[in-house]
Amino acid sequence: MKDQIHEKERTLQFQDLIEQHKGILLKVARTYCRNETEREDLFQEISIQIWRSMDRYNSEFKISTWLYRISINTAISFYRKHSKRQENTIPLDENTPAYADENTEKETQLDMLEKFINELNDFDKALMLLYLEEKSHIEIADITGITPSNVGTKIGRIKEKLKLRFSKINKL
Repeated sequence: MKDQIHEKERTLQFQDLIEQHKGILLKVARTYCRNETEREDLFQEISIQIWRSMDRYNSEFKISTWLYRISINTAISFYRKHSKRQENTIPLDENTPAYADENTEKETQLDMLEKFINELNDFDKALMLLYLEEKSHIEIADITGITPSNVGTKIGRIKEKLKLRFSKINKL
């Protein structure tokens, strides 16, 4: 009886946690999966990993830090498993307009930025996701397991790489 009560409480805590922080999970899923079906699969996989990890949550860290860490690690594993299948396909992005000239210049630049970020390696993609979420270097360090100064260095290098990509396109 005691185990049933504990399991029910755990289930309710899990449901509340997912509902309150759904945005984090969806952002990570969107960053790593462009296809809606795969995003849903990744969201489900992240949720499973959170369920499995609930008993190991360390309250010294913010819950969002813990969720980002689980979400990003799960997304990277998921992406690697599914990338072999995707190498031979070109997904249609439901957010891509039929005609490029319908985009404003800002939308075009945002689309290019998203494309460039998606071309980064898994770790750099995670860093940029957290950076664009306006996480501090300390928070990013807690999530990724590297030092805050290393976060700053890596983000600076990624930004330079992205600027170079944009400058090459603007020269065309």
